[in-house]
Amino acid sequence: MGELPLITPMPAVADFVLPWDGPVNDTVAAIGAARSACGDTFVIDGGDDRYLFLFSPAGLRDFYAVPEQQASKGIADWKMLVRKLPDELFDGRRTLPHELFTRPNVAGYLDALEEAISIQLSELHPGDEIDLFDFTRRLGHRLGLASWGGREILHSDRFDELIEALDVLDGSEAFVAPTRMQEVAQSGKAAEREAMAKTELILADSIAARRNPVGDLLDMILERWADIPDPERLSGVARDVILVHLGSMSNLFAALGWSLVHLVQHPDVLARVRAKQDADHDLVSRCVLESTRIGQRSIMLRTVLEPVTIDDGSQTYEVSPGASLATFLPLTNMEAGPGLDRYDPDRWKGPRLVSPPGLPSELVITFGVGPHACPARPFSVTAMSRVIERLFDAFDLEALFDDARPRPDQIGGVARAADPCMVVLRDR
Repeated sequence: MGELPLITPMPAVADFVLPWDGPVNDTVAAIGAARSACGDTFVIDGGDDRYLFLFSPAGLRDFYAVPEQQASKGIADWKMLVRKLPDELFDGRRTLPHELFTRPNVAGYLDALEEAISIQLSELHPGDEIDLFDFTRRLGHRLGLASWGGREILHSDRFDELIEALDVLDGSEAFVAPTRMQEVAQSGKAAEREAMAKTELILADSIAARRNPVGDLLDMILERWADIPDPERLSGVARDVILVHLGSMSNLFAALGWSLVHLVQHPDVLARVRAKQDADHDLVSRCVLESTRIGQRSIMLRTVLEPVTIDDGSQTYEVSPGASLATFLPLTNMEAGPGLDRYDPDRWKGPRLVSPPGLPSELVITFGVGPHACPARPFSVTAMSRVIERLFDAFDLEALFDDARPRPDQIGGVARAADPCMVVLRDR
């Protein structure tokens, strides 16, 4: 073990390991216990890494205000994902997820969404029993691949095989099942590399079959690789599609899954959604925001690249390069004010949280804040809202589960369900 980065003065060090360094039964409870024992500012050490956790309002303001060139969220995210994804997937990319959500692109995605929903709904029949998170995961694959992999892939006879490979490759497992990362490392990412090769081959075959431009994002990606001969060109395009897909779709399906779960659990809210009254014109989007708030399990990390000063309101800390700044959203999203432990879409007015009143924006996070706000937020809310409207217009959903709980070991992203959330479809 090397010498750990300095934090001066040194806060209390929690007696806790993060789940990629050792077994943790319940990540939220464990970090919450560390906060109770140590206060709103504390350190967790793991291996060669040192994490300065911040939870006070002043500490969170500084956490989000530090410039990216001093403490990088991008590098921290990459360090987490590379625990699962093959390093070579990141090499030489010419299209990145943050480029996807310009206004012209989003219009095309919404068209692709309608086609994806129609295909998905055509597979469902009254009496079917489905797991809500399996449903939304498959729909998320359809939507994403149609948007940047070409809509023709939706009709490929290898589409199911493609989804299976993408699920094996899925980089979000680095934070959804962090204790598995030791196994992934010991295997040399063998399963992930095999899945990436299969995904690349299926996508490359589909892309090669395109004869004429259709004006979608795939055409833009193809243009960026026009100077490279085949087969390197097709490989480069396919890897761009893989990376943007994994980077963009990993949490949308989970947020949509919780949105469906909560509406099944709250028939009074669902009745208002179906009534489509003027006073509730944006109720569906508020339901999405509320479910995303509750579902958040994100550990927010920033890798310190230059010395930074953090003021938590009680103490100023000098943090050396190599350390990570950190906070954990479920502890603030659910505990920053009275009533936040309950589902209530009416706590939102449009995209703003208004109840409880007066909370600093850094204390309750759905799609990020400030310069690190998710550029896909408008699209994601619109997409999830449209799925909710069309699904509940077509079917009644009868719950076959008593309760729904998040995976206890997850530390990042939107929660995945610990158990199947089965419903039976009824004709309306």
